Amino acid sequence: RAALDRAAVLLRIKRDVNRLDNVWGVGGGQRPVKHLVKEMNLLLREYLLSGEVTEAEQCLRELEVPHFHHELVYEAVVMVLEGSGEEPVAMMVTLLKVLWETGLVTLDQMNRGFQRVYEELGDISLDAPLAQGLLEQLVELCFDRGIITRALRDACPAR
Repeated sequence: RAALDRAAVLLRIKRDVNRLDNVWGVGGGQRPVKHLVKEMNLLLREYLLSGEVTEAEQCLRELEVPHFHHELVYEAVVMVLEGSGEEPVAMMVTLLKVLWETGLVTLDQMNRGFQRVYEELGDISLDAPLAQGLLEQLVELCFDRGIITRALRDACPAR
């Protein structure tokens, strides 16, 4: 009875999802999508600042959402397109290569992430005029390093 009363109190608290995660040990698949997207964006930003691939890999594992790794691919590509310069492109290619080689990101997830970017490129280009050129550069680098397939490279929208 005491445990049920305690659970009822905790469920009434409308603070943060993390509170229930800490109490009940909720896995990643039961977290809200917005929360997961936010965590992935933070992971990617931290990676761009630190350059620590193993740290980014560990953080992705700790999210416990292997079915949602296509979102990381999507967010990584969009982050590169909305940024500027050569360094973020090279860094994201390195991260995607490691995640691909370790099996954290599967072929299907890689394809889904890139396809979503291809579909939304028009909208992305409104905010980032250089997005098309950066995408072509990123896609070529990913293909050269064996991260994406020829079919996915050829599906990239051309100017």
